[in-house]
Amino acid sequence: QALPVLFKHWLKDEEVEEGGTAVLRCELTKPDAPVEWRKGDTVLQPSDKYEIRQEGTRVELFIYDAEAQDA
Repeated sequence: QALPVLFKHWLKDEEVEEGGTAVLRCELTKPDAPVEWRKGDTVLQPSDKYEIRQEGTRVELFIYDAEAQDA
């Protein structure tokens, strides 16, 4: 039976000026595990606003042109 994927490093709060780019990072216990980034019930999809990068166990979400409602 496979072990579950866990967080090795949890997300940390990130502060950024409006119009800037926020970067959220986490690290998992297994490489290339599927990850969903969410804001409330909404699953975030790659777009001009959001970039999702995953390399091995490291996963990053870039939020471009940050606004107050991105909190």
